[in-house]
Amino acid sequence: MILDRIGNAERYVKLNAGFAAGFKFLRQAGVERLAAGRHEIDGDRVYALVVKGKGRPRDEVKMETHRKYIDIQFIIGGTDEMGWKDAALCGKPSTPYDAAKDIEFFACKPDSWVTVGPGAFALFFPEDGHAPMAGVGDIHKVVVKVAV
Repeated sequence: MILDRIGNAERYVKLNAGFAAGFKFLRQAGVERLAAGRHEIDGDRVYALVVKGKGRPRDEVKMETHRKYIDIQFIIGGTDEMGWKDAALCGKPSTPYDAAKDIEFFACKPDSWVTVGPGAFALFFPEDGHAPMAGVGDIHKVVVKVAV
């Protein structure tokens, strides 16, 4: 997991070939006005999901992992308190892996929490269990999915 500000995104583009396109999308003018839902960047290799929703109490968010994609979770508005745990320590999934959605859920609790506010992003790799959308109030973010 990496937590940083969008102004430092260039530091990470060498980690994956799709990061450059993902960060370019996040820095475009008007990203905050995009409609909720999926937005194409580079087909299934890199795409964005605009998410708007209410933050939930920490004990109500579920740990999740992905196998085929890395998440760049960029906060536009509100504050997302994201939980983290090494995926290898999450135990048996509480919901079987859904290959079409590239997600599985776990009943475990995060080992740590990070507060991610506007202009910041969190990178979650397949080895990072994470519990997003915790917090109080409205959360507006873009999750860029980058193929491993």
